[in-house]
Amino acid sequence: MLSWPEPSSEAERLAHWERAAGLLEWDTGWHTLRTWEPPNPETRRGPSMRWFEGGRLNAAVNCVDRHVDAGRGDTVALHFEGEPGDRETVTYAELQRRVCRAANALEALGVGHGDRVVIYLPVLVETIVITLACARIGAVHQLVFGGFSAQALRFRVEDTGAKLLVTTDGQYRRGQAVPVKENADAAVEGLTLGGGGAVEHVLVLRRTGSEISWDSTDLSGDGLGRDVWWHDVVDAASDQHEAPMFDAENELFIMYTSGTTGRPKGLVHTTAGYLTGSLYSYLRLFAHPDPAEREHDVHWCTADLAWVTAHTYEMYGPLAMAPPR
Repeated sequence: MLSWPEPSSEAERLAHWERAAGLLEWDTGWHTLRTWEPPNPETRRGPSMRWFEGGRLNAAVNCVDRHVDAGRGDTVALHFEGEPGDRETVTYAELQRRVCRAANALEALGVGHGDRVVIYLPVLVETIVITLACARIGAVHQLVFGGFSAQALRFRVEDTGAKLLVTTDGQYRRGQAVPVKENADAAVEGLTLGGGGAVEHVLVLRRTGSEISWDSTDLSGDGLGRDVWWHDVVDAASDQHEAPMFDAENELFIMYTSGTTGRPKGLVHTTAGYLTGSLYSYLRLFAHPDPAEREHDVHWCTADLAWVTAHTYEMYGPLAMAPPR
């Protein structure tokens, strides 16, 4: 637990978040901590707030590379156990290699800074890898719960204007292999380049070995079909990748509301403010009170990776925790 005093004034609150942002690794420091515009009832616009303007950083570098650079490459970053009982332990060095491969693969598929990527995967190491790869190259990720219907997935693909959909052949639910690819096919029908949409590729991870349909149409002229296998383009990519730095307010991901009272609304989360809040709240709520003991922490978050709870306390918060000095 952090021992900072609770801020009681506006100046103290700003100083508090300035200290919290100092826990991250920055390529360039900020010149303006926060700007604020109040809500405008006449234009029906809510308040506008920007954090750490002028600062530049990379979320994936903070979550992965900084640990390797600090000599912690052999330290375990992730423990995984799948429903069938398959297990995997991934070090920071291995996570860095995988994220770099995925980043190179995304770029080879034509995905770049500002492009939207919808990720329709269950809880897997690869889900974290492709999410961090998006952050690494500045693509905006939108994770969709693997149990959502084709219709719910289609809405998110269309609403984001996604260039790439990442999915599996199938996933395990209650001991059974459940088809997934057919939902992905239905979700992108009519939303590809050929149909007037933005989707160029569907990246498919082989998980269950389920039989699936396959579309080899070359939509973007890159010589690849609409559907591409993860093991062909990600596992075969180089594990060396130079991470660019992005503005503090660079878009990181989109999270949709539940849609309980109407159409789901996509909320854009920007990089530095979100990463600062995630790291600080993780340290405050879940990390060992003694920083010297945090090296022995094993943190488990039960949320599906598609929910913002898991974004914050399964990925960005824990992985961004600074290595011990």
